Amino acid sequence: MNELDVAILIGTILGIAAFGIWRTRKCTDLNSYLKGNGQSPWWAIGLSVMATQASAITFLSTPGQGYLYGLSFIQIYFGMPLAIIVISIFFLPIFHKLKVYTAYEYLEKRFDRKTRLLGAGLFLIQRGIGAGLTIYAPAIVLSTVFGWSLQLTIISCGLIVTVYTLMGGTDAVTVTQKYQLAVIFTGMITAICLLLSKLPPELSFVDTLHLAGGLDRLNAVNFSTDPNERYTIWSGLFGASFLMLSYFGTDQSQVQRYISGESVRESRLGLLFNAFCKIPLQLGILSLGVLMFVFYQFQQPPVFFDTISNRYFDSQKSDARFAALDSEFKSTHAQGRQYLETWLKARKVGDESAAASALLAAAQVRKKEEEIRTTATAELASHDIRNNTNSADYVFISFILRELPHGVIGLLVTAFLLAALSSKAAELNALGTSTTVDFYRRFRGDRVSDRQYLTATKLFTAAWGGIAIVIALSAHLSENLIQAVNILGSIFYGVLLALFLVAFFIRKVGGTALFWSAIAAQLLIFVLYSKLTISYLWYPLIGCSVCVGLSIILQSILGNEKEVLESG
Repeated sequence: MNELDVAILIGTILGIAAFGIWRTRKCTDLNSYLKGNGQSPWWAIGLSVMATQASAITFLSTPGQGYLYGLSFIQIYFGMPLAIIVISIFFLPIFHKLKVYTAYEYLEKRFDRKTRLLGAGLFLIQRGIGAGLTIYAPAIVLSTVFGWSLQLTIISCGLIVTVYTLMGGTDAVTVTQKYQLAVIFTGMITAICLLLSKLPPELSFVDTLHLAGGLDRLNAVNFSTDPNERYTIWSGLFGASFLMLSYFGTDQSQVQRYISGESVRESRLGLLFNAFCKIPLQLGILSLGVLMFVFYQFQQPPVFFDTISNRYFDSQKSDARFAALDSEFKSTHAQGRQYLETWLKARKVGDESAAASALLAAAQVRKKEEEIRTTATAELASHDIRNNTNSADYVFISFILRELPHGVIGLLVTAFLLAALSSKAAELNALGTSTTVDFYRRFRGDRVSDRQYLTATKLFTAAWGGIAIVIALSAHLSENLIQAVNILGSIFYGVLLALFLVAFFIRKVGGTALFWSAIAAQLLIFVLYSKLTISYLWYPLIGCSVCVGLSIILQSILGNEKEVLESG
């Protein structure tokens, strides 16, 4: 990065943060701090919900998923429209009617205090860890690529977002997210346009799609019934539906975004906006990765996209083993490019047989290229050089630094950091709110004034910011970043969802039966995750089903001791 990139980065981030603080400087009462001014239009709610979910992990890691594995990751979102429709019909009206600050207040109205505290506790544990991951994920990549201090990157990002979140509350998050998204989408669209311009001029858009499909990168739907495969249409429609239903319906970081609407209608429109825009958005981000894959079929890629690994590999070329691997990698890639040029010429003259043969040969050469990468990775491991995260996380940022002009580099790095700040702000806001309302206020009651509760909320928000920074400083990931976030949610979300489904639809079950069933189901998920290799998308469905089933059985055992309470 040069001076122009740094100026864009610092100016944009500090400018948006300062604007959020200034716009919400008069936020001095508890209600507006926790729920905003209650007049958010549907489009602002929709953008806020989208920005909360689309963290830096989405924009850094998802293109790498597309590069390495094609479009298969899109299947995780297939159940999202159905989930949001269910939330709009059943969850949203209840939250609005009861005028709750958190989703977990309803659990006490329907059941009892311990069930409410369990739901809020599951949220705080999962989202607290997730907040740390939200900081750690972009920091580990950006610090590795740019040579920044990892600790300083984590602390700087955490402090900036904590300050403007605790000063402005919900409105500060909503106000800044609109501008953060504008910068993010500007950066991503710019990257796509520049990438398309860098493809070979003789390669048409149809040729690009045909090549990506021939090399197994347009695999958007997988009909396999193998439960060990992470992304299939079945895990997307069934397992991921429960993941999305729980995330949008019971996670306070999302609930707090849409209960700020001035009416049920506005909140519903904001949610439905996401239901129909999320899949195209994710498809576009994955397609960016697919386009990078096509680009690197004609341009020499690095052996490693991770800068540290690649620099070490280059520095060891005096070693005969490393030199041989480098030479073999380059010659193999050149051979693959020759086959693709033959394929392209055959397509232009209509020789389908020759084109098919050349494409098949190119695919075989690319497999050999990946085998060389695997061997090189093992060689690095024998020298105690290991990537900090999955290589998919480095593909996009490596492309940006290698191929894009200054100014655009600054814009895209700014977009990544703004995405991190955007989702982190929403998480901190929700963590502070839930801690105050579900725990502190629940036990202090009327002995504390609203002004004192406001101060407590700010202190809790600051505390969670500090906790998230500490978690990020001590974190280590072996999973690809975007998958690690979803795995974390899948472990906790199923049981959390079950609490609300029982509350809404199974009137005969009381709090005691549900509480102990939830504890048992959550422990079971921990055990299954440690023992099984099935797709993580199935755990929300398993956790929810087990909890609901156990609660019905346990309630039948309790019999006359059941404690069914009327909802408000």
